Amino acid sequence: MNIDWNAFTPYASLAGGALIGLAAALLVLLNGRIAGISGVLGGLLQPVKGDISWRAAFLLGLAAAPAVYALFTSVPSLHIDAGWGGLVVAGLLVGVGTRYASGCTSGHGVCGLSRLSPRSVVATAVFMGAGFVTVFVMRHVLHF
Repeated sequence: MNIDWNAFTPYASLAGGALIGLAAALLVLLNGRIAGISGVLGGLLQPVKGDISWRAAFLLGLAAAPAVYALFTSVPSLHIDAGWGGLVVAGLLVGVGTRYASGCTSGHGVCGLSRLSPRSVVATAVFMGAGFVTVFVMRHVLHF
């Protein structure tokens, strides 16, 4: 494994992580809601009156933030070593996993771990372990 030191961005990564943590903390403190993206989106797919505007604003902010960022700095080029079929299958598997785990990486990994939720500790350990195994099998066993 080689580290691309030109792409090593500890300060930007720290700032991004701090902003995610701050946003998640503010959402739970001010709105009483967990910043789990699958739950936020799921609430829009089965809307409840009075519970739509904050969800739409949250998701709009997630989509708009990279565009706003790009106004101030150059965005690195994106290169994904997978075809459309692999991306669709991966997305569907993630979606199924979030339903079984009752949450996603942001809900369990960011918000649940910060609240010391035992269920989130288990869920995070399982999806991180599954990710490690998947990468190992794809790169070292199947050579993709």
